[in-house]
Amino acid sequence: MGIPDHLTCLLRNLYAGQEATVRTGPETTDWFQIGKGVYDTTLTAESEEELKSLLMKLKEESEKVGLKLNIQKAKIMASGPITSWEIDGETVETVSDFIFGGSKITADGDCSHEIKTRLLLGRKVMTNLDSILKNRDITLPTKVHLVKAMVFPVVMYGCESWTVKKAEHRKIDAFELWCWRRLLRVPWTARTSNQSI
Repeated sequence: MGIPDHLTCLLRNLYAGQEATVRTGPETTDWFQIGKGVYDTTLTAESEEELKSLLMKLKEESEKVGLKLNIQKAKIMASGPITSWEIDGETVETVSDFIFGGSKITADGDCSHEIKTRLLLGRKVMTNLDSILKNRDITLPTKVHLVKAMVFPVVMYGCESWTVKKAEHRKIDAFELWCWRRLLRVPWTARTSNQSI
């Protein structure tokens, strides 16, 4: 599939001889060898035909190393209309969105829900930092570094895939100003311009 041999070898060596146990409540099973298994794989393609080709190639290559593709767990998302899919007589489920790398990807490319979720998570982190931000023993530059290191990465996680509209852009800017006002303890009622902050 175009994956260099040294990477395949590296992964094989990484997982070779690994053991695991399963915990159910307070009890655990005996240790056992991990034989095979991959958690998640995402394939992207420009067309339905290309995706079918990639999926069949993945199935063939997986079988060569003893892995079995579970079609019942497979899902397809397309940005346009898609016909019903069947692979080896099994129907593949079609979805309108899925989580990839912690971000919600939708068929229509709308990121407003994801941006809203990220802003709420950032607000939660900022609120959790309250005791630190109100501490007079911590310098302002340190507090600024904390906000930049702990709040903004939470908000901007996965932003590379966002399609940002003007409304979302304003919300992101407003969130940033809210963070700086909270850091400086400037209330919204104060007649302080955003530029001065």
